[in-house]
Amino acid sequence: MGGEAKGPDAVPSSSENDLISYAELLFFAYRDFISEPDEILETYGFGRAHHRVLHFVHRTPGLRVAQLLNILKITKQSLARVLKQLIDEGFVTQRAGKMDGRERLLYVTPKGAKLAKELAALQVARIKSALESAGPGTDAGTRRFLFAMISEDEQQHVASLLESSSEPASSDHDPTDQQ
Repeated sequence: MGGEAKGPDAVPSSSENDLISYAELLFFAYRDFISEPDEILETYGFGRAHHRVLHFVHRTPGLRVAQLLNILKITKQSLARVLKQLIDEGFVTQRAGKMDGRERLLYVTPKGAKLAKELAALQVARIKSALESAGPGTDAGTRRFLFAMISEDEQQHVASLLESSSEPASSDHDPTDQQ
């Protein structure tokens, strides 16, 4: 039969309706995943792009602007607008690279680190609760599923990013920043 699994690790095939319902579940899960952070961001006049920039700069102190563009897959113009606002309002600082002065390295300020941690805490709590509700052994399957959702040509890049951002940073923010 078409819906039967073949072998111990095989995944049963799903009907088109099942697959559409998974897409809908992803829409609803994402809606709720970002709802609480969106409310907080709105109080600052920020949107989701600000959240993503703040998140990745916080997770990777000294991130180059070029790397951030590659991570976010947005235009220079879009990033420039968001980054300018985060810098102007004291959430992010930008420094010239030590080896190459043309390089722009990004760091969160203490104010930026505080907001990034507050937003992440909301989302981590939601993920933790969902994993606990889904039952034992869900972590590995969820990780495999989410990783498989990333386009194949980006998977190695994302794996490297996750590996480097999971290492403890020596500091959340630029040590030369006095804010």
